[in-house]
Amino acid sequence: MFQDDLPIATFEMPAGLRVPEPSEAPPAAAHEAGQQLQVFHIRLANSAGRREAASLLIRKMYGWRGYAFEPSLQHDPNKVTLYAETGGVLVGTMSLCLDSAFGLPADDNFRDRLDALRSQGRRLCEPSRLAIDKGVTKRVFAALIHISYLYSHKLHGFTDYVIEVNPRHVMFYKRMLGFSDFGGERPCSRVGAPAVLLRLPLEEMGVQIRKWGGLMEQHGEERSFYPYFFPVWDEPGISARLNGGHH
Repeated sequence: MFQDDLPIATFEMPAGLRVPEPSEAPPAAAHEAGQQLQVFHIRLANSAGRREAASLLIRKMYGWRGYAFEPSLQHDPNKVTLYAETGGVLVGTMSLCLDSAFGLPADDNFRDRLDALRSQGRRLCEPSRLAIDKGVTKRVFAALIHISYLYSHKLHGFTDYVIEVNPRHVMFYKRMLGFSDFGGERPCSRVGAPAVLLRLPLEEMGVQIRKWGGLMEQHGEERSFYPYFFPVWDEPGISARLNGGHH
């Protein structure tokens, strides 16, 4: 059970607004009268037990897709891990790797492309090991990404997300979050599959959050995940709790 510390963010959602697979088209949102609500909490995985639980979820999700996964045995001080739980059950997790003298995971395959950004004074971070359990509301995905944005950009001044994704998932990340191509397809030894490098300047993410965040189903024709981000007036409180919870 994962309920012994204060969450960074809490929200409730009707059950059944499922996160689409990256290879799927996003489903049309729908509310049903009387639909049961689930309460979700987002927390920092700031203990060995929580990091181990997050690794187990990632292993399960990667296994379904036939990817390799080797959990890290050591806690990396340049990486922060978030997780989502409902009813004490972990249902989503993501890690955010912050650029340092040790580099980023994407350097293994795309060092030349990342160095080009570094030479321009850009500060890079890499979302990684994102796993959402099947049947979980799409807002869990949005909340994890939004909180990682606040941590990296608002609190620590990082400027860009770079992410390695399977070629089949490129359109998902472009459509859902606004990533763009930044490197061709190359083999990725870590997961035993090809990878494409994508980039998203965090100031661009901020523009979309300010435009769409918190609108939920009142978003008209917008099909990205941004309407499921928190409204901007929630950001100061989330940032304060995030800053206080990361030791």
